[in-house]
Amino acid sequence: MALGLSDDGWSRWRLMGLALAALLIIIVPALTLQRLSTQSVESANWVAHTHAVGARLYNLQADIRDVESAALTLSKGIDSPALQQRMDQADRVTDNLRELAGLVSDSPEQLVRIGKMESMLERRMALAKEISVSTDSPRQRELIEQMTFEYPIRDMVVELQQHEEALLAERGLQARRQQRMSSLVSWSALVVQLLLLALVLWLLNRQIGSRADAELRLSKSTARANSVLQTVREPIVLLDEKLRIVLHNNAFAELYGVDGQDVNQRPLQEIGDGAWEDPLVRQRLADVLLRGRELWDYEHQQQGVDGLARTMLINARRMSLPDANDDVVLMTISDITLQRAVQVRVEELNRQLEGKVEQMADVNRELEAFSYSVSHDLRAPLRHVAGFSDKLRRHLGEGADEKAQHYLDVIGSSAQRMAALIDDLLVYSRLGRGAMRLQPVDMQSLVADTRALLDSNLRAEAGADGTPREVEWHIGTLPVLVADENMMRQVWLNLLGNAIKYSAGREKAVIEVSARQLPDGSQQFSVTDNGAGFDMQYASKLFGVFQRLHKASEYAGTGIGLASVRRVLTRHGGRIWAEAQVDKGATFSFIIPPFNDAHHKDLPA
Repeated sequence: MALGLSDDGWSRWRLMGLALAALLIIIVPALTLQRLSTQSVESANWVAHTHAVGARLYNLQADIRDVESAALTLSKGIDSPALQQRMDQADRVTDNLRELAGLVSDSPEQLVRIGKMESMLERRMALAKEISVSTDSPRQRELIEQMTFEYPIRDMVVELQQHEEALLAERGLQARRQQRMSSLVSWSALVVQLLLLALVLWLLNRQIGSRADAELRLSKSTARANSVLQTVREPIVLLDEKLRIVLHNNAFAELYGVDGQDVNQRPLQEIGDGAWEDPLVRQRLADVLLRGRELWDYEHQQQGVDGLARTMLINARRMSLPDANDDVVLMTISDITLQRAVQVRVEELNRQLEGKVEQMADVNRELEAFSYSVSHDLRAPLRHVAGFSDKLRRHLGEGADEKAQHYLDVIGSSAQRMAALIDDLLVYSRLGRGAMRLQPVDMQSLVADTRALLDSNLRAEAGADGTPREVEWHIGTLPVLVADENMMRQVWLNLLGNAIKYSAGREKAVIEVSARQLPDGSQQFSVTDNGAGFDMQYASKLFGVFQRLHKASEYAGTGIGLASVRRVLTRHGGRIWAEAQVDKGATFSFIIPPFNDAHHKDLPA
């Protein structure tokens, strides 16, 4: 989520919000209904109060009429106890009026009216008593008129009644309004509560579904993790703080012979027939959990259940389990018995190889000394042969016959050939022994320099007419690569020199040099000529020392040039091959891999 809340946190806040909404929806309507109920009761009380006021007014009017009618009857000379009793109700009229005043005490207007009525009623009751005892008819008539017209109370009673009826209508309307409001709130609360209940049921169903999906995913994840754990061929075991087994995989059970047994909660030292009885190992494992120390690549000698001694590589670290509060030790075990034996054997072979290398170095030093010794020892006799042959030629002078001259030519040319062979052998030997000086080499410049040297040689070897051989060069774009410049110069000198040499029979020699990069980053170079070519069945002899496919009388050479090329390319990690057809030219191709220290070691030739 955008706010970084987890699904559980979001669900918890959602449930809390739902509970708060439910609480509000239940409490607020209840409080509202309670308030409306209280108001309804108050409205009903006010209606009853209004009816009580009306009843009290009716009683008051009845008492007034009784008193006045009794007074008029007594004024006629009719006397009886009942009439006297009715006259005694005059005091009760005042009491009723006071009670009525107490009922309408909430209305200032009614109290004003009650006050006026009280003073009038007191005077009317006094006039009524005076009428009841008066015997003079004119005086009675005067008193009756005064009581009737000077102190009228009927209008006041009507006003009181009308005001109370108006209050009754208003309070009745308010009571009905409160009843309707209470009914509306009740139905609204019911509808909202039903909606809330439906929402709660939907959320619970969704929560149950989410929980079921989460439990299913957790179950699948647990099964997947357990499947991976059991599939791993490296023994794995979890240990608690007392080094008791909490969990292990099949590889551990197979290695220590407890396959098919329930070894959970068993101490580690009871597993594997004493393989874990070493107290030092157990102490190190305990330190992993107690002190947080990790155990890396600890070698432990164990004797397995099959009786074979093994070298085990132990790695252990502390980890927490999601379903437990205590940490455990995760230990992985690797059987390195074979690797250790191989390592011992490799070390032994390395010692032997070091001895062989030292012997080879001694042999190379002796060979180098021998090469220089042979070179000097052979050059002296050759110089003597060449020198005395020349002296003999001068000594014989014009007296030498044709056969003697031939013998002298053969001796001289053989001595020169032998000297060339010695020089080439020394070069070949140095190519195999000398240290390589790797540096960026511009093949384009190197080929151009070689071409210039060969062209100058051709001009020096020009015939009697002074016209050198015609050579047509096609040199493509050549890259810069890391190599030994002097060695690569020897490669181009030999390959391009051979191309010119074996194209001598052509009116115009055509030599093409090209390069291309291979997908692995290597560079492939090719030198193609239109010369004599060779038979491909003898191609395997091309790169051997003193191997020649043409007679020395046809093409000069010692047979060491291509062998030197092969040695240089081998030291650079490359290779060379040739393709040709007789009398149709040849193509020599070689590959130099990208610079890599592993490919450019000083390998013995």
